[in-house]
Amino acid sequence: MNDVLERLRGEAGESAEYEALLAAGPDGLAAALTSPGLPLWARELAAYRLGMAGDRRAFEALVLLLNHRDPPRCEAAAQALAVLDDPRTARAAAALATNELRTAYALHPVRLLTALRAPESAPALIRTLSLRLAPHDPYWRVALACVEGLGALRDPRARGVLTRAQSHPRLAQAATASLRLLPASDGSAG
Repeated sequence: MNDVLERLRGEAGESAEYEALLAAGPDGLAAALTSPGLPLWARELAAYRLGMAGDRRAFEALVLLLNHRDPPRCEAAAQALAVLDDPRTARAAAALATNELRTAYALHPVRLLTALRAPESAPALIRTLSLRLAPHDPYWRVALACVEGLGALRDPRARGVLTRAQSHPRLAQAATASLRLLPASDGSAG
């Protein structure tokens, strides 16, 4: 949390708005989310603080930040969304992770899906990884996050895509490790 606040302090410069938002209560933070003319750092600070406090009024702003082109903003939004525990979060993260037009920004939604362990998590990671296995795909970090996430989720539905990922040099070792974490597929019950 301190890293996020320090980054935002740096963006705010000498602004008195930073200290005001740092001291604001939940209603003041929620009001800041809809105030016209506030800079992005101010909206992020308000959304982040609300999210970390479990206030669901931050949800929409945090989802927008999760889809931002700036990785530190995405990471902060993912942290706050994980704490927020809003039932809409997994659906939103899955939509962002699987959006082919936003693949360059999918790393943090993928990691958030892994952390959430929601019903939407494994299907979204499987779909995203399947799309990243094309030859010369530039988004290998997103693919690697999917591979690692699928191992952490231990969902047997991932076996096929993880097996295919083993043929990709940057993914092979992680895919093999993730496959080892999946439950046995012999069909026998204990």
